[in-house]
Amino acid sequence: MKRAISFLITVYVSVPVILYLFPWILGQVIFAHLLRFPFFVDLSRPEDVLNHTCNFYLNTEEGISVGVWHTLPASQWEKSARRSPEWYRETLGDGTPVIIYLHGNIGTRAINHRVQLVKILSAAGYHVLSLDYRGFGDSTGDPSEAGLTNDALYLYHWVKKHIRGSLVCLWGHSLGSGVATNAAVKIQEQESAVDALILEAPYTSIGEVVVNHWFTKMYRFLPGFESFLWNIMKMTNIVFANDKNLKSLISPLLILHSEDDNVVPYHMGLELYEISLQTRRKLNTDAHVEMISYSASLGFSHSSIYLDPNLSGVVRKFLENLRH
Repeated sequence: MKRAISFLITVYVSVPVILYLFPWILGQVIFAHLLRFPFFVDLSRPEDVLNHTCNFYLNTEEGISVGVWHTLPASQWEKSARRSPEWYRETLGDGTPVIIYLHGNIGTRAINHRVQLVKILSAAGYHVLSLDYRGFGDSTGDPSEAGLTNDALYLYHWVKKHIRGSLVCLWGHSLGSGVATNAAVKIQEQESAVDALILEAPYTSIGEVVVNHWFTKMYRFLPGFESFLWNIMKMTNIVFANDKNLKSLISPLLILHSEDDNVVPYHMGLELYEISLQTRRKLNTDAHVEMISYSASLGFSHSSIYLDPNLSGVVRKFLENLRH
């Protein structure tokens, strides 16, 4: 018994020491890209888990190849059998809205909740492009905030080259919400505002998520630990500041958040909603801002908002309002 207690104390004390000596470990934990769930899916064969979908790769910069799935809208399903990636690419010019799906940490574009969401959006009539950032899935390279943002930007510009005036929406879930707003800020600075943003379970900043995580809370009583953790975060150069980004973004915005989210606290989504409303007033824009909250009794938590039977209706109403 004494040995077991001694071991647990040693492990407990060693975590801050290890983080201090090897701050890059925190970055690995944040991205969790090495956990390539599900393990036995061939990402080059999306048809094993998702119909009407083709796989392709983009070279987002020298030495970096990222995997992408393009899932067709329902209007194209019947024509898609045995079609080439080139044919899929041509369909982007059919005038149908395009959703670029930027997933959260851990795993690949084949994780079940991601696949289920794509199925819903496809059936609702949208093109969906699901990206595995560098270092995730079958994509090459190592993840970083700048790298993930660049991958999303490259895909966005690639889509814009192949559409004919269609609406393009960035959908970011969890970690991907930070990728989405980072990309949107750069696009707005260089060109014009992104057509639409949908943020699912978004956080204020990634540091706030780390500090409020159940594991780090075990150390909060230690004097100076929170400051120590913020210093480690600075050393990793991972920020993903949604709160800062939304102070300048003027794109139409829809936030989806469940009250029982056990990874990103619900109050963070509310805070981002309030920031966006303030931004609209300050910049005197009429861009639509909306937040849909899901009761804890539904049990959607962090990754199951796709279970909302009215989700396609919510998305359709939001995007169709932008056309008027």
